[in-house]
Amino acid sequence: MGGDHGVVTTVPAACQLLKETSKIKLILVGQHDVIVDALRKQKMTVGGRLLIQHASEIVEMHESPALALRGKKDSSMRVTINLVKDGTANACVSAGNTGALMATARYVLKTLPGIDRPAMCTILPTVDTHTHMLDLGANVDTNAEHLFQFAVMGSVLVSAIDDIESPTVGLLNIGEEAIKGNEQVKQAAKLLESSHINYFGFIEGDDIYQGKVNVVVCDGFAGNVALKSSEGVAKMISHYLKKSFNKNLMTRLAGLFAYGVLKQFRDQMDPRRYNGASLLGLRGIVIKSHGGADAFAFKCAIKEAMIEVEKNVPERLEKELQSVLVEQRAV
Repeated sequence: MGGDHGVVTTVPAACQLLKETSKIKLILVGQHDVIVDALRKQKMTVGGRLLIQHASEIVEMHESPALALRGKKDSSMRVTINLVKDGTANACVSAGNTGALMATARYVLKTLPGIDRPAMCTILPTVDTHTHMLDLGANVDTNAEHLFQFAVMGSVLVSAIDDIESPTVGLLNIGEEAIKGNEQVKQAAKLLESSHINYFGFIEGDDIYQGKVNVVVCDGFAGNVALKSSEGVAKMISHYLKKSFNKNLMTRLAGLFAYGVLKQFRDQMDPRRYNGASLLGLRGIVIKSHGGADAFAFKCAIKEAMIEVEKNVPERLEKELQSVLVEQRAV
């Protein structure tokens, strides 16, 4: 029910995915009559692999996490996360209020042993393939231990999803030299250097999209600024390309001839394909979709949840964390 568009986006996305694959069963959580009406427009009926779980309340995008947690226990968000906790659902996908989703998921599902704070992780395109980056805004103030935990979680996620045995991990910094950066980053580097994590070293902002590492680690403030800045640059490039090709008849003809190349470029850089940030460190799978996602983007977020379920990400993460804890005690 959340996000900028609600059922206008989420229901068509669900219907499209059900038509594309038989591997998934979806439970649409929210106000029953509203969902039924949206399904009717998609010419879909309830039953089989498509179910509805009624929830009487909605967490609005502007509401505080505390209000959502304490005052809306029958919200679609809370009910969905409860379904994950009791095993009815394998994963939760939401485009709703990010702060409320993180607070509710942490309260209901709890964190894995060895994790102080969950982190938000997503895929970003690079020149050759892609990278995973965390944290993207869940934790603004972090210490070295938190950054180390993010690195462990990111490494496990990439190992599971991309089948990379020993993913490279880089710490986002203002320079590659060891003397640069704040104390949190410097101390996190020392923790990673003494661990079995495949630590690459410091990387700078322009290295993110060069694909230097499989996992980029930073605090939520830097991560969110980097992500939003990247989205802004992508929109600016798109704006100037359209403006340039629409100047006159000749440029329009040039655009027509270049259509195939431009379409390939657009598809490769399309942020909708990378929609779906994982809230890592919880005792369950929770995927956060961009609030402004359209049906295609929201469908991609559901697919991300499917992959994490198939790869048993929380179980693999818990096992790796136990190994890290034993390693730290030995040191």
